[in-house]
Amino acid sequence: MAGHSLSSPFVQRFLASKSVAVLATLQASGAPLAMPMWFVHDDSAIVMISEVGLRKVRNLRRDPRVCVVAEGEREGVVAGVIVQGHARFLETETERTSYVGALHAKYSGLAERWGGRAMPPDRVMFRIDPDRISTWGLGD
Repeated sequence: MAGHSLSSPFVQRFLASKSVAVLATLQASGAPLAMPMWFVHDDSAIVMISEVGLRKVRNLRRDPRVCVVAEGEREGVVAGVIVQGHARFLETETERTSYVGALHAKYSGLAERWGGRAMPPDRVMFRIDPDRISTWGLGD
């Protein structure tokens, strides 16, 4: 597996073409929990939202280590990105504002689901800061 940084144009284009990535968290027993998630990204992090109190959120609050996988075809070749890193909850409106806007831009109908453009109070947002990135099929 080749490596790129998250800021690599290859990685940025690939992630921009994906609507779902799989988030793996660690349960208290040490077993992984993998869940498909909506996400947005920039050149330094992947950002996700979830409902307060779900198992994956409880897992992240206890142990912030995560792995995110996005995979699919790119020009007829299987390609993908694996991001291993740590999640950090974005607690303030200031931290979340640009990401909320990016979520609305990426996922049509989100305002209807949320009952407006503001992130509902029963949601949390977290940023995944990469420690290691692996890629395949993205080119050089």
